[in-house]
Amino acid sequence: MMPRKARIDATDAVQHIMARGIEGRKIFCNDSDRANIIERLSKILQNTTTRCLAWALMPNHFHLLLKIGSMPMATIMRRLLTGYAVFFNLKYHRQGHLFQNRYKSILCQENIYLKELVRYIHLNPLRKEIVTDLKALDKYSWTGHSAIMGYVPNKFQDTDYLLGFFADEHRQGRRRYRQFVKKGISSGQRPDLTGGGLIRSAGGWAEIKALRRAGIRVRGDERILGEGEFVERILADEDRLMQEKYELKAAGFDFKAVIERVVVIVKIDPKEVLVPGKQATRVKARNLVCFWSSRKLGMTTVDIAGRLSMSQSAVSKASYRGEKMVRENQLKLIE
Repeated sequence: MMPRKARIDATDAVQHIMARGIEGRKIFCNDSDRANIIERLSKILQNTTTRCLAWALMPNHFHLLLKIGSMPMATIMRRLLTGYAVFFNLKYHRQGHLFQNRYKSILCQENIYLKELVRYIHLNPLRKEIVTDLKALDKYSWTGHSAIMGYVPNKFQDTDYLLGFFADEHRQGRRRYRQFVKKGISSGQRPDLTGGGLIRSAGGWAEIKALRRAGIRVRGDERILGEGEFVERILADEDRLMQEKYELKAAGFDFKAVIERVVVIVKIDPKEVLVPGKQATRVKARNLVCFWSSRKLGMTTVDIAGRLSMSQSAVSKASYRGEKMVRENQLKLIE
């Protein structure tokens, strides 16, 4: 058996995430269970720059479509799944795992697949006959469709961003969105939206083999849903980031080294970087430390928060600001 590949956790990327109950068991027994996980998701996302574009809760699994911000997807899902599992086990006097060992995540090419994925996710309750028709789905509380239609608003879902793909004005956007969803009812299951990268976008394995016989090499990956150039770029970026992390680790580059580099860039005393404060230079320094420690060293927000006396959500926001500083000023961790 081939080892499982690490999840691709790219900033500002759209991820379709699916989590299932172990052995196909129910993870939601009633509306209070569903309300609990939605409240948890809302609290987590409100402390990040991650956008939720679509979601659906089913009896034994759920879907999320997230545009990942400064907090790594792995951190978001760990907090969500662990917190809910503890709640569920205490409520129903059970022990052991609630979810399958690994949730599934697929990085998606936004400009091609976003609308298709939103429709696919939001039609889940209708496909499984939890609701009877589209009119009932419009007001069904446990999918993001009702929020987009304006019937069941929630704080964590970015409906404005999604509606912008259909029209500039909300009223027209809702009308076009609903028409789009209605057209998808007859489509049924969509295996073409469950990953496979270039393999599926190229027309399947038969087409891939034909390309290879012609001497054209292509790459496919079950973690990615997108066209050829997109898949190649994502995999190349992942290879580059993994190589960077390996080289930093091999060179003994650690949290202390990040501090030393930031001190040179911001021109600040090293001791000030470790202490909270609102001074502009101190804030800039801590932003850079959070970003580089997370993205370059692979440190968790918990570890960074402990070292800098910050909350996890504060680390996430600082990392986002640090990334912006690096991009705008073309800063490098190693010269």
